[in-house]
Amino acid sequence: MPLMEFICSSAKPSQCPETQEPEFAFLGRSNVGKSSLLNMLAGNKKLAKTSGTPGKTQLINHFKAAEGFYIADLPGYGYAKVSKVQRADFKKLIYGYLEERSNLSCAMVLIDSRLPLQNADRDMLAWLGKRGIPCAIVYTKADKNTKAALDKQLAQIRNSLLQDWTQLPPEFVSSSVDRRGGEELWAWMIQVSKSLA
Repeated sequence: MPLMEFICSSAKPSQCPETQEPEFAFLGRSNVGKSSLLNMLAGNKKLAKTSGTPGKTQLINHFKAAEGFYIADLPGYGYAKVSKVQRADFKKLIYGYLEERSNLSCAMVLIDSRLPLQNADRDMLAWLGKRGIPCAIVYTKADKNTKAALDKQLAQIRNSLLQDWTQLPPEFVSSSVDRRGGEELWAWMIQVSKSLA
């Protein structure tokens, strides 16, 4: 069995698979690299559709891991080359899922490691924190900077987040290009899912 297989796409939370298995939601701004990260974790470049065009993911895509837990790939928030109506629909879909999904174990918030902390990411993490929804941070595109530049950028992001948080959620640094952080992240997800089983 592959590490991960596609299950279904849902246009609204009520259409999501009926399961009590632990579930991890992957979310982030448009073009942050969600699909590329999922493909890296699965060891399958074609599992999730990738695109240079922000806003490609427009449904909730569910995948099941060989270990039994589920992954939900949500539409990107923030900038996307879509209409205001579609953007509002995406927002409704994302927050509806996060509020309604009873088996949601952790919201994995993907943040572009090349950029200063974006307001959309700060707002999402604050929203999750206020509602007590477990979350983790996955920094993407770590291969795009030198180690020194990456360390400096991550330190700035952490300092910005610590204005809102007394302690940061679990953090992972990843790159779908050089496969950095994939094994660590996958092992952590397995550990969390087993603790909830």
